[in-house]
Amino acid sequence: MKNNIQELRQIAGWSQAELAKRLNVSRQTVNAIERGRYDPSLPLAFAIAQLFERQIEQVFQPDT
Repeated sequence: MKNNIQELRQIAGWSQAELAKRLNVSRQTVNAIERGRYDPSLPLAFAIAQLFERQIEQVFQPDT
């Protein structure tokens, strides 16, 4: 699944560690999601979208 988390995180001025803390996950998890090596659970995906005040479809896009 594609995502624009890295871009949103940088706009917010947060490091991966800061985003991880806000989501209660590890920095490695944030890194893996940003790089497309790990698809988050649905609750985590919704938490990410909510944190950035976006619709989930604005953060995550299916691979095509």
